[in-house]
Amino acid sequence: MRAFLACLCLSVLAFAGTPGPFPTRIVSQTVGTDEMILALADPSQIAALSVLARNPDFCFDAEKAEKYPQLAASDAEAILRFHPDLVLMASFSRAETVAQIRRAGVKVILLDRFDTFEDTCADLRQLGQAIGHEDRAEALVASLRGRVAALEKKLNGVRPVRLLAPSAYGFIAGKDTTFDDLCRHIGAVNVAAEAGLEGHAPIPAEKVLAWKVDFLVLEGMDGADRAKALARIRQLPPFKYTAAAIQGRCVLLPEALLATVSQHRVEAYEVLARALHPERFP
Repeated sequence: MRAFLACLCLSVLAFAGTPGPFPTRIVSQTVGTDEMILALADPSQIAALSVLARNPDFCFDAEKAEKYPQLAASDAEAILRFHPDLVLMASFSRAETVAQIRRAGVKVILLDRFDTFEDTCADLRQLGQAIGHEDRAEALVASLRGRVAALEKKLNGVRPVRLLAPSAYGFIAGKDTTFDDLCRHIGAVNVAAEAGLEGHAPIPAEKVLAWKVDFLVLEGMDGADRAKALARIRQLPPFKYTAAAIQGRCVLLPEALLATVSQHRVEAYEVLARALHPERFP
């Protein structure tokens, strides 16, 4: 493996030649950077997208991603096969993979803040500047800010709705998560954050039974997925004993929106706001 990577590194450097002012072969390793680079880069600049880019369960832009090559894996070998001159990664990417890419002489942008809308704006600006499309990034950020302001105006004066986002894997979204940011932008209360939970924390079973929850926010598309989502959560202690689960009080968001860290988080705000306050969206 080491010998292969060494040879591949040399071929990458030979292929790249004298670097130009902006990258022409961008590889994105994560879904978040997939979505951002699809909005900012010229099609000719994109060499490959992540292993999940074409999966609509994870990537909101899966249909757009079908036009581009896809990584077969997330390791350095798979990435370097595309002869990149810029690789987009995240703080949760494997440290050894990041180090191998850098040892190959390839520039890496490592995004490390994702929790808030302001983090996304900063990431878009950083990527836009790096790839030579700062103007597109600024226009996109301005558009997002306009949508956030319009949503805030529509929701002015609504009664705060108390929400909880449990996972079937035994975790719940507390403070400093994308879900907490989502709640703040639609005038809702993240009950787990209110109770002092931080990050994606193990579900405190006994405490959950005492929490007042108006709606559960579950993964899926409204309609047929509602029954499935409720069935899953009703099998999970302690939620099967809570009034919200028993009475079917839930709203659904596609997983690709519920977990997004890209510009699509604003769409998540809008979708959830419409579901909770339909009277404000005639």
